[in-house]
Amino acid sequence: MSTSSDQIRNIAITGHGSTGKTTLLEQILYLGGQIPKPETVEGGKTVSDHTEEETNRKISIHTALAHIKWKDRKINLLDTPGAGDFVGEVISALRVSEAALVLVAADAGVQIGTVQTWRRLKQRNTPTLVFINKMDKEHADFAKTVNDLKENFQANFVPVSIPVGAGAGFQGVVNLIEQKAYMAQQGAKKPAASDIPQEMAAQVEEYRQALVEAAAEGDDALMEKYFESETLSDEEIGIGLAKALAAGKVIPVFCGAALLNGGIYTLLDALVNIGPAPVGRKEPLQSTDGEQGFQVIDSTGSPSCFVFKTSVDQFSGQLSYIKVVTGLLTGDAELLNRRESKKEKISKVYTCIGKKLDEVDALPAGDIGVLTKIATAQTNDTLCSADLNVTYLPLQLPQPVHAVAINAAAKKDEDKLNQLLQRAAEEDMTFQLNYNTETKETVISGMGELHLDIIMDKIKSQAKIEMQTRVPKVAYRETIRAASGAEYQHKKQTGGHGQYAKVVLEIQPLPRGEQFKFVNAIVGGRISKGYIPGVEKGVLEGMEAGILAGYPVVDLEAKVVDGKMHPVDSSELAFKLASRGALRASLEKADPVLLEPVMNLTVFVEDQYLGDVLSDLSSRRGKVLGQEPVGGGIQEVKAQVPQAELLRYSIDLRSITSGTASFEIEFSHYSPITGKVADQVMAAAKAGQKQPEG
Repeated sequence: MSTSSDQIRNIAITGHGSTGKTTLLEQILYLGGQIPKPETVEGGKTVSDHTEEETNRKISIHTALAHIKWKDRKINLLDTPGAGDFVGEVISALRVSEAALVLVAADAGVQIGTVQTWRRLKQRNTPTLVFINKMDKEHADFAKTVNDLKENFQANFVPVSIPVGAGAGFQGVVNLIEQKAYMAQQGAKKPAASDIPQEMAAQVEEYRQALVEAAAEGDDALMEKYFESETLSDEEIGIGLAKALAAGKVIPVFCGAALLNGGIYTLLDALVNIGPAPVGRKEPLQSTDGEQGFQVIDSTGSPSCFVFKTSVDQFSGQLSYIKVVTGLLTGDAELLNRRESKKEKISKVYTCIGKKLDEVDALPAGDIGVLTKIATAQTNDTLCSADLNVTYLPLQLPQPVHAVAINAAAKKDEDKLNQLLQRAAEEDMTFQLNYNTETKETVISGMGELHLDIIMDKIKSQAKIEMQTRVPKVAYRETIRAASGAEYQHKKQTGGHGQYAKVVLEIQPLPRGEQFKFVNAIVGGRISKGYIPGVEKGVLEGMEAGILAGYPVVDLEAKVVDGKMHPVDSSELAFKLASRGALRASLEKADPVLLEPVMNLTVFVEDQYLGDVLSDLSSRRGKVLGQEPVGGGIQEVKAQVPQAELLRYSIDLRSITSGTASFEIEFSHYSPITGKVADQVMAAAKAGQKQPEG
């Protein structure tokens, strides 16, 4: 029998890299009876890190899905990567989770990955729990880490468990709700409860009082009872915490040492007792009229689901990871792919533990599972019963920040390489493949150098294709700063009919971003209406290559004011050629200028590196718009910087900040460039060489 919707808990495990997310999942799966023993990351056999690139690099690259049954509840766990290059995996996991468990290392406290995770959770209003891990490490300090969280994020962090000892002296945890101690026992499926160490009695009482107060704030009736009796029962504490967590009023804090199986039992009890169920949660719909709609997760009615992740398995083929939003999804269902308007037969439905698929009879609303071999399915697709008119909102993913131009070393491998890159782009929505028609380059882009390296290494190892990469060329533009005009006569006499057309053209600049406007000001039939489309085509073709460096011309109004035609020798082609000549002559007198793309750049940097980052941005011709602290000793710097200066920024920023900073980037506008920079661009274009690197 499948689990009912109200018994499901969907939890995304997130946090800074190397805080022990994968190790924690191993211990949870062991306690839940899904694996015979917990493996280590170093051993390369963990459930989460099961791909070749993950085992080789000893890091998580993909979100891994697993689940356990715990006290008649099903907990779906999504173990997300910690490295910023794989933020897309984190975003997709958060989309289908009702709560997030943030891991923080007890010996390191808040780190830049913690800050970045917190920003995403706040944007989504995701109910959040914290597990302070690595209490067994040297310099581990529970109280200091809790204070670090409070200072940086200005939220109500309330411990539910506290450690017995720290560092080499770590023994286990005290469950503040039960008021019992659970000592860490490696290999123990259920650690025995014991009395609280006598020397901790006063400390436990203080923390327990704060916990009771936080629980009371979650419910008005509990608050009244607390005022009357100054205490709550264990059951009431659980009810109050659950409501406070769901409302975002409290962040429950747990602690332990995942490697020693310390504190995890208490954590799992809390996940099922106070963690939110998916029933009644709102799944956002694709907006059609500017209004954001929602579909409530509901086990009744027709089935529908959202594809939040896609991967390809060498044995099972394409895997579509889904969250069921409405109804009951069974193995014999027929669903409509809303994007393709095509019906798909669902042959089987699965749950999974890492790479291992387990067939199930059905998945209820709120559950997470896998469909195989759905030909049309892609990430972000809505699959639903034909009688439902719903399309779920696509994942809101950041723009790629690092790009390289790529080609196969051997010409014969070019088509195969493009196919494999296209497949990678289908699996990973933060990886993009584009052919730039202006620069004649195939460009791949992603969230960082590591992101692209992993994709290219995988292709190289599987398909034995050698690749060449280089810094991409910049798509410059040209425009004009003054009005001008010219006339041009195209006349050519050959045997039979000749070619004749005369065009008088006036051009003037348009505001930045308006691209092109064509005005027909011909009166008296000087040019036949039938030839006017040829004039416009000629202008547009002439704008494809400007006179400074051969880049496309933009933001220009062209007005044809006069002309002349011949009753026999005129044609649309002749007028196209004449208008092209008139445009070129006009451009030379219109104060032409080069334009370069300028990007909006947001950098998240630790205070200690702020000066270096600001100095570097200045050297890149950047304009800093502002900066503000965002918690965790992290500054958010907003700037506008020419794209040419950012082609290697992900690599350079990593070097400047010892790999601690991150950034986001998006196109802003085109801006004129003159002087030495413009001279270099024009010289490179005329020489046919690679553009100067930023």
